[in-house]
Amino acid sequence: MHPFPLPRPALALLTLLPVTLAAQRPDSAAVLPPIRVAVTRSPEALRTLGASVTVVDSTAIRRGRLGGGVDEALAFVPGVIAANRWNPSLDQRLIIRGFGARANFGVRGVKILIDGIPQTLPDGQSQLTNLDLSTIDRVEVLRGAASSLHGNAAGGVIAFTSRSAPEQRATRSFGVEYGSLGTARVQGTGGARLGRFAATVGSSLTRSDGFRAQSRSEQQRAQFALAYSLRPSTTLTARAAWANDPRADNPGALTAAEATATPSIGAPNNVNRNAGKQVRQGQFSLGLDDERGMWQSEVRVWLLTRALENPLAAPAPAPNPPNEGLWVGIDRTGTGLRASTTRRFGVHRVTGGVDLQSSRDDRVNRRHRAGTPFGPTLLDQRETVRETGLFGQVTLPHGAWELRGGIRWDRTSFDVADAIGSGSGERSMAAVSGSASLARMLGRATTMWTSVATAFETPTTTELANQPDGSTGLNRVLDPQRSVSLEVGLRTAGTRGQLEAAIWTTTTRDAITPFQEVGGRAYFANAGRTRTRGVEVAGQAPITSGLVALATVTVTDATFLEYEIGKVRLDGRRVAGIPRTVGRLGVRGTLGQLGIDVDHALASSQFADDGNAIEVAGWGIGITGARVRWIGGGRRQFAPFVAVQNLFDRQVIGSVTVNGSFGRVFEPAAGRFVSAGATIAF
Repeated sequence: MHPFPLPRPALALLTLLPVTLAAQRPDSAAVLPPIRVAVTRSPEALRTLGASVTVVDSTAIRRGRLGGGVDEALAFVPGVIAANRWNPSLDQRLIIRGFGARANFGVRGVKILIDGIPQTLPDGQSQLTNLDLSTIDRVEVLRGAASSLHGNAAGGVIAFTSRSAPEQRATRSFGVEYGSLGTARVQGTGGARLGRFAATVGSSLTRSDGFRAQSRSEQQRAQFALAYSLRPSTTLTARAAWANDPRADNPGALTAAEATATPSIGAPNNVNRNAGKQVRQGQFSLGLDDERGMWQSEVRVWLLTRALENPLAAPAPAPNPPNEGLWVGIDRTGTGLRASTTRRFGVHRVTGGVDLQSSRDDRVNRRHRAGTPFGPTLLDQRETVRETGLFGQVTLPHGAWELRGGIRWDRTSFDVADAIGSGSGERSMAAVSGSASLARMLGRATTMWTSVATAFETPTTTELANQPDGSTGLNRVLDPQRSVSLEVGLRTAGTRGQLEAAIWTTTTRDAITPFQEVGGRAYFANAGRTRTRGVEVAGQAPITSGLVALATVTVTDATFLEYEIGKVRLDGRRVAGIPRTVGRLGVRGTLGQLGIDVDHALASSQFADDGNAIEVAGWGIGITGARVRWIGGGRRQFAPFVAVQNLFDRQVIGSVTVNGSFGRVFEPAAGRFVSAGATIAF
């Protein structure tokens, strides 16, 4: 059998690619203006870069709405699967080349940055709490092993950049949006410059009754940035971000029978025990950016505070009445410093830097009754994680060729102080990661490259703390995973179309895998070896003046090569939580003063358990979304919009809970979702 079997919808997507390739003949298309990226930790021209990097602009991020979700913003990025769980208590599942699929909450295997500040803790776990897409101007997505640049990041990096202050006059914008499922959102943004100072501010409030029972939510966000130009080449920026989620219910996962009969219900234990969370988070940072002569440097320092109250559907120690579960409270403090500098020697560049990060969690477990904690403390421990990383890379262009190489040393230490038991202890994990790529320019608009990279990923504190026998302290047998990746890629861009494509393979040793999930609490083990390989392609080409056709397809084959759990061999089984094929077709652009965005998404089936006994059906003929907005003119711009997701009201599964107990693995997506609103900017 072919290693990457493509269903007919995926083959249909690929029919666009020969047209795009034909448009890239050097003698028939002018080269587009250069795009520069910073996710590689040194300034790089995208068209010559020997790595899989995609840039998403502000129009594509919001797609005619106020904010939207990460799944919509990254819809046309190849190699990325952003699965919307329709569960406000859990972040969307972000998968890059198979990494991140095991995350039953938060984001794993992917480094998340906002304005250069990590939203990823030193143990590798990320939250999207501080992310408000309405204030984001640009996203850079680096796909593939990134440990030699960013440390604990096996799958890649997603770097969000906020909107900067306008160059001329002050600007203000306000927006409202109302939609299905009792959804309402209001937001405001502003920016101004005065002499050497530049300031931006943004805030939003979002409420929803949710698609399923036990899925109401409220989110409050606010950001502020103040930049001061010390000199034309040097800028100091202070940023602050606040987030408050007073309600984020957790509807849980359903069985196959429940998901088919009534997908809008919540799991019984989640409803009876009022599962969900409340979160308050603040992050404060200072950044220095300096470019003079042959040197370019950046420094970021930050402080993070987070308070979490998390009543789970998971049972507390017996007895277990139907309305009682396990309550987890965490008070977190995090600090960090990231610094890097690049020195140019003619066309050659050398970059070096250091990352220092620490987090301290004061974790308390108690019983709760319908969400309210009570009774004695079951667990009381302080979990401290520290990360130290030193890295260097060199870029050596020579004519049409460019050689890049990087190396990094990381050490991550875990320290648990158990206040009521005997679980105190320490663990340290260290690794050296490296990468090398060789790129070749073909004419003015096309680049081909090949690369090899190693990566590592530590368990998170939660993965180490959740032990099946209920004991406290650190799991002593759960080890970090290590990967080796090979990649061949192509990128070409001109006025008549664009294309990016890559084929890759990754072998992972000691893959950290969830072997059981109970009521929102997952338990993890190391699989011996896994192999993940894939093909990812994205293209776009103009249809008429103002309209562009887009297509992307990602094919992933993720397999356990060596895996034994509970004396059961699972060699040769597919890794759960990863659809083999996902794809999307779309049309985007303007017709007069109308902005249009239409897309059709496809996903094949996936397994929800390591034994491959539960297969979750794909999306059949797919789901369609459409957005139309009026683009007003003049100094005051009034822009009403209408958007619909899942236009034909298909019943599909948005995501899965890997290895959920009693077959509770299905996370249904909403049916037709209609929203309308408007923004006014002046």
